[in-house]
Amino acid sequence: MKNQSLLLALAGAALMVGCAAPAPAPAAAPAPPPEPVYQCNADGARFAVGQPLTPQLEAAARVRAGAGAVRVLKPGEATTMELNGGRLNLDVDARNRVTDVRCG
Repeated sequence: MKNQSLLLALAGAALMVGCAAPAPAPAAAPAPPPEPVYQCNADGARFAVGQPLTPQLEAAARVRAGAGAVRVLKPGEATTMELNGGRLNLDVDARNRVTDVRCG
């Protein structure tokens, strides 16, 4: 009788576990927004040629060129050769005046 009671109790517990709802799956994190695509147009930044480079001039040139980034190139400075169509390059002279603007 004891064995039968134990078997009935175990069977009842097994049935209850089988009827339990599965744990809900964790909610997927929302996808981050896509990165903006920038296409540099150096003509928009030509106004900077001849001016002393300042953070404000750099920011204005970036915005007017539609660039996502700015790289300042100083005389004799080593640079990488990778092409980045969304980057504005500002060439400056020894006095820190902008001598050329170009994209890449």
